[in-house]
Amino acid sequence: MPSRVPSLRMLRSFFTDGSLDSLGTSEDARSKRHSTSDLSDVPFSAVRKEGWLHCKQILTKKGKAEDREDMLAWIKVIRENSKAEGEDPGFASQALINKKLNDYRKVSPAGAKPDASPKASRGLGTRAEFLKQTGTSAPRSPGQDAAVTKDESSSQKAPWGINIMKKNKKSGPRAFGVRLEDCQPAPDNKNVPLIVEACCKVVEDRGLEYMGIYRVPGNNAVVSSLQEQLNKGATEINLQDERWQDLNVISSLLKSFFRKLPEPLFTDDKYNDFIEANRIEDASERMRTLRKLIRDLPGHYYETLKFLVGHLKTIADHSEKNKMEPRNLALVFGPTLVRTSEDNMTDMVTHMPDRYKIVETLIQHSDWFFSDKEDKGEKVSPLFSP
Repeated sequence: MPSRVPSLRMLRSFFTDGSLDSLGTSEDARSKRHSTSDLSDVPFSAVRKEGWLHCKQILTKKGKAEDREDMLAWIKVIRENSKAEGEDPGFASQALINKKLNDYRKVSPAGAKPDASPKASRGLGTRAEFLKQTGTSAPRSPGQDAAVTKDESSSQKAPWGINIMKKNKKSGPRAFGVRLEDCQPAPDNKNVPLIVEACCKVVEDRGLEYMGIYRVPGNNAVVSSLQEQLNKGATEINLQDERWQDLNVISSLLKSFFRKLPEPLFTDDKYNDFIEANRIEDASERMRTLRKLIRDLPGHYYETLKFLVGHLKTIADHSEKNKMEPRNLALVFGPTLVRTSEDNMTDMVTHMPDRYKIVETLIQHSDWFFSDKEDKGEKVSPLFSP
């Protein structure tokens, strides 16, 4: 073994400067023991015995690699000894390997091709091929390392972000401009839209004695704001929101909901039947026909009409304070509820009295129209209006 092992500082000076002077006189003395003829006979075991730095010094000053395989073998031994001595392979080994490769390229005869498979020669250079054989990778700059780290971090976070999205609470359906069966249902009645139940509750809690309820319109900007919020798919309604404190806004919101229904509450296919039933001269026959038509409405439409008419009946019961008798409420809700999806001016003019009368009759006799007693064999005779 050599009597003196060069320090890491000396090694770095050697690799960065490409000079042998910094190694000191002790290494020069040992190099004199070897001649040019000895270089080709230096076995790999001598590298481990004498020290790879000592053999490198001789090889750099005096020797040349005989062929490509010899050069690769020397580089392999240098790298193995570099790792054994605990040096930084990214600094010491790579610098020495680069120098050996340069020496090999200088002494290779012009036009000579290395002994490598055609596939390897097409895809890899000498340096790249060696790195592939030894299982190491080329050194990267700090910027490249940072980019790779960022990409790896992004790939790790992607599944996490997807999971978070999946866990988010699913938004509800729109509230305005959709069919009744597609609306967000009320908690207590799945066939009644949430928006209808909320509006009626607010009015009954604070507006039973409010004069002109449903007749006085609310602020259009605030009504539109609430419509946009509800159309985003809100599954719950915050009745403490200040926009829900204005009774005129809430009454206008309820009327707007029924006005925007693509399938009116009395349905397109039964509209003409309701108009004809209202024109029956015999009062008893007229009432029975209307009641049958109402019972034949689809489930969501029947339940919503029953809920709304019950609410309007409650409003009418307080007409002494709010001045909204059944007829006044019919004037407000008749054109909104009893219509077709493609309402035309002719129908609006010729059928307007019928629309008023149908809604007024439902409010006046709501208990009879929506009672189940007659279905059980009990006949009820309402006090028919003239």
